[in-house]
Parts: sequence; C-alpha cells; structure tokens
Amino acid sequence: MTRDPIRLVRALPEPAFEFTFDGAPVPALPGQSIAAALWASGRLSWRRTRQQGAPRGAFCGMGVCFDCLVVADGRPNVRACLAPARPGGEVATQEGVGHAEQAH
Repeated sequence: MTRDPIRLVRALPEPAFEFTFDGAPVPALPGQSIAAALWASGRLSWRRTRQQGAPRGAFCGMGVCFDCLVVADGRPNVRACLAPARPGGEVATQEGVGHAEQAH
C-alpha cells in the first residue's frame, strides 16, 4: 500500500493561482509566500540596493534581514518571505529603500 500524505490527512488543497511580478504572471499555491513563489518560478532576486544597485532576494527567509523587500499592491517595503501570495496581486521590484514614490 502506498502512503499519500494528502490522503492521510484528508487535505484538499485549493487550486493554484497567479499574481504578477513586474507585469509577468507568476504561478503560486495557496499558503505560499511571495518569496517562495518567486523562487519556484526561477527568480532569485527582486530588489536592488540603494547605493550600488546590487541584486537582493531572500536571505534569511524569516523576516529578519529585510533583503527580500518588494512593492506589493503599491505598498513598498513588504517582506516577500512573510507576505502571502494572493490571487491577482501585483508585485514589483523594489529599488533602494522604496520611498521614492511616496509623498512626504
């Protein structure tokens, strides 16, 4: 008898969905973080540092380091490793500290 973990816990996962990253569709699974979905789609960096423009992506994976910042639905400085991907969401590369577009 083969043991299937999904059958053992009687889990019925919701269907996959898409969000966009810099205008391109990215597939995601329910419960997946933005960072996990970006990784799964082959994207390893989604932020550029303020001074040198060096690429950054997920580093710690638990919200401590702030390397994974993105602009999510128009909001800058969202930690992609903590933010859940959501159907139809619009995620974009963050340049620097992410405050350039905000009015002061």
